[in-house]
Amino acid sequence: MQPRNMSMSGVVDLAAVKAAQEAKAKAEQARAQAAREGGTGAISPADLVIDVDEAGFERDVLQRSAEVPVVIDFWAEWCQPCKQLSPVLERLAVEYNGRFLLAKIDVDANQMLMQQFGIQGIPAVFAVVAGQALPLFQGAADETQIRQTLDQLVQVAEQRFGLTGLTVDPEAEPGGGAQAAPERSAGPYDALLESAVQALDSGDLGGAIQAYKNVLSEDPGNEEAKLGLAQAELLQRVQGVDPQQVRRDAAEKPADVQAQITAADLDLVGGHVEDAFGRLIETVQRTVGDDRDTVRMRLLELFEVVGPEDPRVIAARRALARALF
Repeated sequence: MQPRNMSMSGVVDLAAVKAAQEAKAKAEQARAQAAREGGTGAISPADLVIDVDEAGFERDVLQRSAEVPVVIDFWAEWCQPCKQLSPVLERLAVEYNGRFLLAKIDVDANQMLMQQFGIQGIPAVFAVVAGQALPLFQGAADETQIRQTLDQLVQVAEQRFGLTGLTVDPEAEPGGGAQAAPERSAGPYDALLESAVQALDSGDLGGAIQAYKNVLSEDPGNEEAKLGLAQAELLQRVQGVDPQQVRRDAAEKPADVQAQITAADLDLVGGHVEDAFGRLIETVQRTVGDDRDTVRMRLLELFEVVGPEDPRVIAARRALARALF
């Protein structure tokens, strides 16, 4: 068993656009189904904390992450810090009232999952949103830090993936949950967005770029198309380049704007987000005029790839402002 569509860096994943689209669709389906049935599809507070093993990981974590952010608590019976952290997470899962689902994984009984997530020590806490895995924190953390992290998680899940969480009813029987929803009606741009994803999957980056541009020509604010276009253009830029030569040029020619821009593209594709942003911000500081504007524009494009709500983007925007002014 292998978790699918996991990106430990949370950056460039060819499945990310499709995952976001499907997650939004499923969230809409669940809400529409509940409205048609005159109910809420509510679950019991007891269902907000679940034990997960390798056999049920895809069903209980990956599939559920298309409806609600799933926070994973990796723990073990012998781990003393786990005994302090786990009760806090369980209490917050209930307090957040369905904004996230807490999945508890015993690492002693699920060594494969521990290895797949690259965990070096416990406690370790991850989140999975629309099939994408993101590290939250490892080791001890105070409740204030935990709350800040969870607040950020549920905000990104709602704004970027349309996941508003689960409806919780204190009167509901544990294990109830919402029933499966029927297929939704296709949106006006679904066919174009799906063709773009298929082009990405097949390696036709030019076709994907054109499909996303077609959507944006009719709907300039379409977030899925903007994200998809930024990713496809990034992948097209690094296609066929020699990574070793690019990095050698960047190291030997710090004043070469194009060398630094290409190296930043490679950094981002490789999941080194802070390195990519830092490289371009340093280049902004060293340049003036048209060169500075060229670097600034590329940095803004990379912000689109990662997503405006990502904390690394927020921090880099502040650093860019300081570099410019």
